[in-house]
Amino acid sequence: MVKRVIVLVGPDLEAHTGIDWSAIGQVVTEISHLYQIAKESDIDLMLVDESHTDFKRPVATRLRRFNGLTEIWKLVSDDLTVEPEQDFLDGVIPVSLGHMGISKKVEHILHTKELLNQYGMVGRSARMKAIAETISRIAPTNIAVMIVGASGSGKELVALAIHRFSDRHEHPFVAVNCGAISEGILESELFGHEKGAFTGSVARRDGLFHKADGGTIFLDEIGETKPDMQVKLLRVLEDGTYYPVGSSEAKKTDVRVVSATNRDLGEAIAEREFREDLYFRIGVVKIVLPPLMDRKGDIQPLLRHFWAKQPKLDYSDSALNLLMKYDWPGNIRQLRNFADRMMVLKPQGLIEIEDVERFMEEQNATATHLPVATGRTVEEAGQELIYRAILSLGNEIRILRDLITAHLPGESTFEEYSDSSEVSVDGGSIEVMEKRLIERVLEQTEGNRKEAAKQLGIGERTLYRKLKKYNLR
Repeated sequence: MVKRVIVLVGPDLEAHTGIDWSAIGQVVTEISHLYQIAKESDIDLMLVDESHTDFKRPVATRLRRFNGLTEIWKLVSDDLTVEPEQDFLDGVIPVSLGHMGISKKVEHILHTKELLNQYGMVGRSARMKAIAETISRIAPTNIAVMIVGASGSGKELVALAIHRFSDRHEHPFVAVNCGAISEGILESELFGHEKGAFTGSVARRDGLFHKADGGTIFLDEIGETKPDMQVKLLRVLEDGTYYPVGSSEAKKTDVRVVSATNRDLGEAIAEREFREDLYFRIGVVKIVLPPLMDRKGDIQPLLRHFWAKQPKLDYSDSALNLLMKYDWPGNIRQLRNFADRMMVLKPQGLIEIEDVERFMEEQNATATHLPVATGRTVEEAGQELIYRAILSLGNEIRILRDLITAHLPGESTFEEYSDSSEVSVDGGSIEVMEKRLIERVLEQTEGNRKEAAKQLGIGERTLYRKLKKYNLR
């Protein structure tokens, strides 16, 4: 496939660099010309000379309305760095690389774009490109892969790409959500069972490992499995041997195992909820999928991808700006939900900021019932839980203070009480309040760290880190 590269040059670029830019891409000198080209055909890559200081975020956003996957790289001198407000750029290319160096860089950019397209992954972010390159290296092998990412971030899409571009692509791809099936049933689903093995088993049944023979089995949410099941999974991963439920005869299977989890298995291992030997067996290569909040530059191309069958659907600049500011705790799945909703409510219209606000209000109303926002690390989630507990405790203290104040004889007594308050939410850093809250919960649990972690809503490992951080015993 021929890729279209446009070079927006300045008046002195070619004279100063000695590079034949026409050999790299189509040369234009005005932004207005760029708009015209973008309307008529897809642009895969734009190289913009730094002398075009009028090339700002609104210009890039408008150009990407035609093709959200258009990459924009700035041509810079060696001593120029990209300002933080220029995060709409996909990267910079020093002109000092010369013709050969720039040509190789352009070739690499276009190669990673093609990889993403082959794998059905929509985005321009550097992290997604790195994942695509990792897939290209590991897919032809039989190595076990673990995909880590928040719910809705596209773990199964990555697993499917690994299978389709492997030597096993002509054989089955079987996906199972380990967290959605109870432990007793999960064993039967994976390994099969014999007739009469348990109540209701009126006939012999082959399991998913048998059905995936020669192909790939995708074990989603493997972190939710129990230790007994983990032992059996370890056996089949090591030598392909398993026993159907109710059978003493070993079966053999040849499958590639790709697993996925949305939790910190390191913490699960520390809390003896997940076997360390199984972790090392399934995670020979680990792919970490970023949440959508860490790749917001991909929101625009994702929307265009979701609305491919309704090209007349459009959005205002203010609506897009608000979409870019939202945290998207449900990740790509939540963005798809928004896109589908707009296709129904405004199939050929313009999405305004009011439509986005209404959607977010509904999402936030639901999110208030969740303990933490998704798409964050375990450490961040623990910090947020503690902070919310502090705020809740602070509100209770305020109410109690008001009640006491109403019955105290004078202000001096109230001030004395306020100064002795154990937790203050009106002053001091979050770390100070967090330390005091941990101290208080440890006192209440008489030093029982497991119970203290439970009351704080965090894992024991997280609590141990905080005890060390604050020098608590």
